[in-house]
Amino acid sequence: MLLLDRIFECYVQLPDGVNVSKDARLAISKAASVFVLYATSCANTFAVQHKRKTISANDVLDAMKEMEFDTFLEPLKSSLVAYKKEQLEKKEASERRKKAREEGVIPEGVTEEVGDNDSEAAEENGKDEEEED
Repeated sequence: MLLLDRIFECYVQLPDGVNVSKDARLAISKAASVFVLYATSCANTFAVQHKRKTISANDVLDAMKEMEFDTFLEPLKSSLVAYKKEQLEKKEASERRKKAREEGVIPEGVTEEVGDNDSEAAEENGKDEEEED
């Protein structure tokens, strides 16, 4: 129920003065659970048809289409692209930190977050290395 409360606070814009009763929250929670189970079952069917045991993002998208939730396809695809981009950026940042540690630029045990400024610093480091050669 805590997750549902957070969803109502962050994503659902109820008009002023409108409250959602405990029973309604419980009903919504149960409906969401049933939806997730049904979507998972449909996505699993697509995975099995392709002789896979793991459900992929495409299986979920195909399941949404089969369940006639076409209006969710574009937002889901956009979210998936954004998620993959974020994961790639995190991986690249981790690799840059690892490389910097190996080169002795960042001392062991220091965990600095890598941001936009770090890419500029990495470029400058690359220029310095080229000048030394």
